[in-house]
Order: sequence, then structure tokens, then C-alpha cells
Amino acid sequence: MCGIVGIFARSYVNQTIFDALTVLQHRGQDAAGMVTCEGDRFFMRKDNGLVNEVFRTRHMKRLFGNMGIGHVRYPTAGSSSSAEAQPFYVNSPYGIALAHNGNLTNAEQLADEIFRADLRHINTTSDSEVLLNVFAHELQRQGKLQPTPEDIFQTVTRVHERCQGGYAVVAMITGYGVLAFRDPHGVRPLVYGQREVNGQIEYMVASESVALDTSGFERVRDLAPGEALFIDSEGGLHIKQCAAQQTLAPCLFEYVYLARPDSIIEGISVHHSRMLMGVKLAQKVLRERPQHDIDVVIPIPDTSRTAALEMAHTLGVTFREGFIKNRYIGRTFIMPGQTLRKKSVRQKLNPIASEFKDKVVMLVDDSIVRGTTSKQIVQMARDAGARKVYFASAAPEVRFPNVYGIDMPSATELVAHGRSAEEVGEYIGCDWMLYQDLEDLKDSIRELNPVIQQFDTCVFDGQYVTGTVGQEYLQRLQDKRSDQAKANSDSDADSEDAADDLHTRIN
Repeated sequence: MCGIVGIFARSYVNQTIFDALTVLQHRGQDAAGMVTCEGDRFFMRKDNGLVNEVFRTRHMKRLFGNMGIGHVRYPTAGSSSSAEAQPFYVNSPYGIALAHNGNLTNAEQLADEIFRADLRHINTTSDSEVLLNVFAHELQRQGKLQPTPEDIFQTVTRVHERCQGGYAVVAMITGYGVLAFRDPHGVRPLVYGQREVNGQIEYMVASESVALDTSGFERVRDLAPGEALFIDSEGGLHIKQCAAQQTLAPCLFEYVYLARPDSIIEGISVHHSRMLMGVKLAQKVLRERPQHDIDVVIPIPDTSRTAALEMAHTLGVTFREGFIKNRYIGRTFIMPGQTLRKKSVRQKLNPIASEFKDKVVMLVDDSIVRGTTSKQIVQMARDAGARKVYFASAAPEVRFPNVYGIDMPSATELVAHGRSAEEVGEYIGCDWMLYQDLEDLKDSIRELNPVIQQFDTCVFDGQYVTGTVGQEYLQRLQDKRSDQAKANSDSDADSEDAADDLHTRIN
């Protein structure tokens, strides 16, 4: 999971990109990066850390230019080394910088092709660098000293033909302009907007509409699956469909957990979709236990609050805030390693005992992934004096890994993999486990935009929309993503830390 932004303006864009990345920080807390362009020169700053840690005043002063791209990242199948921070850059042809959100499922095959046939070198394990080199090679094949927008769109067409997976991309070509495009299934979100400054139009593309809102850009629309947008160096806007076949299948998990509630994705308010998730959870309660004994509904902050409030309202039950969140702890399900994850939960949440004592409590979370967090939260509720603890998930059972850019664990580490809802409830220690039905979750989105008929639901049902994901790939992914694999990787990386620190001080 990552956040991306691209801007063309009439003045320096470094501060606007900084602000946009800060708004998108929830999409990536591992690393941040920015590349700007002035004339025929790129200026880059990237490193591990939060946005306000990576970009200091001394860095911002060196980021010249009226167009640029930015990125915040969580590691997916790659490592968390600073070498993986984006954007990536190649100097041929022209000079190209690129950042992307998503994951290429044929990255290993492409890397081999790039080396053997394209005669290009890949320096990291990041599929973003693979994607950049595919794009650069295909653009070079156009053989133009000065590429036209049509040349660039033809290059994107070739990228779609070669690359498999889910991806939303921003790129910049030195002296020519800013490019953005989306995979033919539209799995990962990408929206563009514009604003008028002194009678001239400026453009921004970003992962979520909140980045546009906070910088004064008016949202125009989401890029369609397979579509590309190019803003030339004079500010001309060019848009073209570059995929031979397209099917809109946005990721359901964006609405459940990933996106900010004040974002609009595919014309749908994320906040309103979460309200409907709460309503549908309540309706399931009334179907299964019309004579329920719930005294209070308590959300597990923050993402589930909207669904929990609507659930309580529909049931006619009291809603209360029962947990206080430490906002200086990251999003736990993506944290590497179970030891760190377990420790962070107790640091992240603390119960208000009076809201639990002698009550039948319905806890509501957006989803359950590993179950580690949920198990500890249920125990917290019991320790605070709850008479019974029920647990509701606004999402269905997460049983399969995501291959399109979310670093969920391997299938064997997912608590619902191979377990029924009742067995998950026993594992986390609750008295009643309630999951959202998949069709109800889909309807929470469809009711707000009936045009969307298909979704990326792979984490819930194992159906991968690209049709190119087999068991061999999933096994390789499991070998990379398991906690043991990450622990081994972290151990290997420790020996490199001293050299990395020295490099940082020198720079």
C-alpha cells in the first residue's frame, strides 16, 4: 500500500507535494520521496521515515521546479531498505522518474526480460523499478528525439501489454511533462483535479481526493481503468484510453480500511460507504439474533467508528467510545513481525473501564487480519469488567493474501484461513463472532454507485481479477511475506545498518 501524487503548476511545487504526501501519510509510513523538475534537470529527495522526517528545510530548498511527483510507501513484497524508497529514476531516454502504488504479479519474469532482452539493469527488489525500466525501454523504442503525447500513450499501451497486476502510476519525463496511468482493472485508486491560478490552469493527480482538497484543487474525476493522463511542459492536458480491454474492479479493502473517510473514490464517499457497512451489520444482527442482549456498541479506533455508530443507531443501542488511542503508533496489521505487533497493541489502545463494567459489549472493527490485535482487545474488554464480549467485523473473513499492493501476511498467518467464524471467535476469545457478508459489503458500495458491478475481492474469496495469479506465485509470495521470512530479512539487514548510517551522514 502506497500513496502517490503528481503535480504540474506555474510555480514551485515542492511545498504542495509535501502537503499532499502528509495528507496521504496513512497510506505509507515506511518511506517518502519527491522528485521535482526545472528545465531539463531533476531534483530528488527520498529516505525512510515519515514525510516530516524525510523533508527538512534544507531539502525543500533544493527541490526546484514547477512540476514533480511524490510517494509514501509501506513495504509490500520487497524489503524496507531505504534503497526501495520511491520515486525511482533512469537517465535514458530523456530522464524519467516514476513512483507507483500496487504490485506487479509478473515482476520476476519482467526483471529477467529486462536484463536479457532490454539490456537494462535492476538494482533493487522493487517492482516499481521494474515498471520504470519497462516504461523507459518502450519509450526508447519509439525512437523520437522529442516524444509527442501520442508516443507516450503508445508506450503506456505497451506497458499494459507487458505488466500484470494492480498499479496506479505517476511519472515525469525531464522537460516534457507529468504522466499518470492506471492498470486495466482499476484496482488501485487514482484521481485528478485542477485549479485556476492567475487565469492559468494547474493539475494534480493523487491516490485519494483528500490530497486535492487540501491543496485547493477541484476534483474532476477518477482515471478510468487503463487510462493515461499526460500534462505537457506547457500545461496542456492530454487523456487517452491505452488498454485494449478494461474492466472496472476497484479494491474493496480501500473502502473498508485503507482510504481516509473524507476521500471520494469512484464517485463514492468512503464515509458514506462505511455508514452503510454499519447498517448492514446491524441488519445481520437482527436476522441472526432478533432478541439480542447488546448493551453498548464500542468501536475499535479509528477506521471502524463510522460503521459502529450506524450499527448502534440501527439497533437502537447505546454507542460509546471505550478505547483511547495513542496516535503516535502506526497501523498495526502491516507492522512486520508478531513480537512488534503484539507489543504495539497495548501501547496503541487503553480501555475506559466504566464503559465496559457489567455490560454486554459489541466491539466493532473494520476487519480482522491476523487476529493478534483482536485477541488482545477482547481480553482488554474482559479485564475492564465486560459481562460478555461480542465482536463484529465490517468486512468479511480475510482468508487469502492480497497480491495487488497490500502487504497482508501469508495465508497460513491469516486467522480466518481454514477457520469458520465460530472458530475465529473461539481463537480471539469473544462470546459471539459476527462477520459482514461479502454481498452486503459489495452492496455498501454499489448502492452509492450502481455503475460498479465488479470488485477486487481476492482477500475474501481468493478470486484474483487479473486472472494471472496461480498457486506457484502465491507460494513464492508466502515465502517472502511470512513473519519468519521478514525476521530473517531484518536480521540480514542489521549488518548493513552501520554503512547505511554513515552514508546518511555523508549526504
